[in-house]
Amino acid sequence: MNNKIYRIFAACMMGCGMSVALTSCTGDLDQVPQTEATSETVYTSLAGFEAVMGKIYTSMVTTGQGKGGANADLSSISGYDYMRCYFNMQECGTDEVASTWLQGDKTADLTYLTWDSNDPWVSDMYYRIYYNITLCNEFLRNCTDEKISQFGDELRHYRAEARTMRAMFYLHALDLYRNIPFVDENSGVGGYIPPRYEPAQTFAFIEKELTEATPDLYGKAECPYGRMSKGGAQTLLARLYLNSELWTGTAKYNECINACKQVLAEGYSLEKKSGTPAVDAGRAAYQSLFNADNHLRTSEIIFALPVDSDHTVSWGASTYIVCGEVASTGTSQKVEDYGVTSGWGMFRARGQLPQMWLKNSLTPENEDGRFLFHMAGQTQYIDNIAGQDQTQGYCVSKWTNLNDNKQQACNTANKGVATDYPLMRLADVYLMYAEAVVRGAANGTRAEALDYINQLRQRAYGNSNGNITDADMTLDFILDERARELYWEGYRRSDLVRFGKFTTADYLWEWKGGSKNGVAVDKRYNYYPIPSTELTANPNLSNPEY
Repeated sequence: MNNKIYRIFAACMMGCGMSVALTSCTGDLDQVPQTEATSETVYTSLAGFEAVMGKIYTSMVTTGQGKGGANADLSSISGYDYMRCYFNMQECGTDEVASTWLQGDKTADLTYLTWDSNDPWVSDMYYRIYYNITLCNEFLRNCTDEKISQFGDELRHYRAEARTMRAMFYLHALDLYRNIPFVDENSGVGGYIPPRYEPAQTFAFIEKELTEATPDLYGKAECPYGRMSKGGAQTLLARLYLNSELWTGTAKYNECINACKQVLAEGYSLEKKSGTPAVDAGRAAYQSLFNADNHLRTSEIIFALPVDSDHTVSWGASTYIVCGEVASTGTSQKVEDYGVTSGWGMFRARGQLPQMWLKNSLTPENEDGRFLFHMAGQTQYIDNIAGQDQTQGYCVSKWTNLNDNKQQACNTANKGVATDYPLMRLADVYLMYAEAVVRGAANGTRAEALDYINQLRQRAYGNSNGNITDADMTLDFILDERARELYWEGYRRSDLVRFGKFTTADYLWEWKGGSKNGVAVDKRYNYYPIPSTELTANPNLSNPEY
């Protein structure tokens, strides 16, 4: 991987430690994190800024300054990293994931859609987001025009990256929590109590930040691996606009199309492989996006979070997914097929996920290369999601810790996995474009949308056998296709909410609402509550629906 980005990461992990002990951070979101070195010494060189920039990136996959999260950043309920929290918040309550270690991992309320403001994952995700926003605010407070003049134009790129990363964190906060506190680098310090922003206010801030920052970001060809690029910022804008009607009441599908076009103009392309049978080539190309050599897939992966067995060891992020999808006992799974030392036995698929393929084909594993499930000895559906029988539910085999040569990349028991987390992919942009067109965007065409969907399906099938027609391209099809393409990548909750199917009876899946056959739940579960500790600390905040 890129040596520069690892140098930045290593510098932050070894030298510029930033630890914040937060039980309630509302009054302190704007403050400089506690550091071993003060801002007066850190921000005196380009290397100092790089160390903090590295921390902003690595804080998504680690929990502290030492190996696997030692010397923790936050004192929180569980202390898990950003992406472990994000994966659970976006996947555990949906039709894609059965998180079966309900008590040990405290995921029962996420799984059954019964959480409240005291849920540990709800709290941890909230504080992780705002810790990262704090890092960005601290960086931007010090990254002045004077500093850029002093240390060179590279610092201008870093400033744009910090603004873009902060916009992404606010986008996650908006999506997950809706009415949220707001602080930036200009907010007060000390006893300052942040105001409550409504979705339209947060939306406007994110839009402004991404629009203004994009010109100073590197393009695809120049951007070092693991850093935010113009394509990444435009992907975030597209996602923001696609959800605008849900979040603000105002549709912005034309704007979504424009942002998608900007991403496409950067020159990304789908990962492809040749070979026979055709579906095997499609499967190999697709799965290579989620293996330990996926840092080589820069044609398709727009923005990735590096996870490395030497520099950024993580027990969350992609380690959580790869080890979690492998059974710990009682199944025919072989750990060597996934490149792990031992399975954690935490995740399986709820029956509705493989059904996305099975309802259209009896043998999807021989047709669509994205159908990556271990089925031997497994039941499709789960009679007891809290039980110890790990043969209930198909095991997902999409993510691995294998190199391209099918060898284990590292000892996962000691170092976690070496598989990066592809946070943004071209496939999502294709599907956002198609959805915006079907929802009524006037500046995109159905012919282009259909072509983008069929490009994904041709990659998956290895030929045109899976192509759809214009008549097939409905919103229901797009929702299903997003599951088939993007499952277990952290999109599903947001998609189901946007399509009006997360809490309603319009679509039921097993164990939705705690019932074997699934039941509708209160609409308040379309988003998460502000943690109770925040409500105590900040009188501007409230959870009226909770």
